[in-house]
Amino acid sequence: MYKTATNFLKKFMSISTIYKHGFNISPMYRRTTARIIHISKDLKEIKIKIALSYKNKNYVGAIFGGSMFAATDPIYMTQLMQILGDEYVVWDKAATINYKRPAKETLFCEFTFTDEEIKIIKKRIQDEHEITIEKTTHLTNTENKIFAEVIKIVYIAEKSFYKEKLRKRAKAMS
Repeated sequence: MYKTATNFLKKFMSISTIYKHGFNISPMYRRTTARIIHISKDLKEIKIKIALSYKNKNYVGAIFGGSMFAATDPIYMTQLMQILGDEYVVWDKAATINYKRPAKETLFCEFTFTDEEIKIIKKRIQDEHEITIEKTTHLTNTENKIFAEVIKIVYIAEKSFYKEKLRKRAKAMS
């Protein structure tokens, strides 16, 4: 559904605009209480904001850890899917969040990929057909004080390799 809508909307607006507004109106992302506040045209830089509100305040008046985690969870995977394109399969494989201090204020988080990282990813996939990468980001306040660290493990493969791998697995199970 999201892919079909995106392909249609590409006729009228940039992918970064679609991505930003799509996330911000999506019920699953809205429930995290986060909002995407910036996306670069090439999607290599995304910034989110999580404001403290009655919707995400926990028992002690800080931002609920689940809101912080959920707000960061889909970004790297979907960001990389858009950057790499349809010839790749991208899945979240694992994630860890390390809480550093209670967040009783608005938090921000940045997700970035450099041109060099994308070149390395493509080269590794060309050589290895499937890889995992680790990306770390931080939830911070306006003074860049860290409130949580998020570590994501993302799986990336050539689509043709991945489909063949699934076919072989299904055949072996039958």
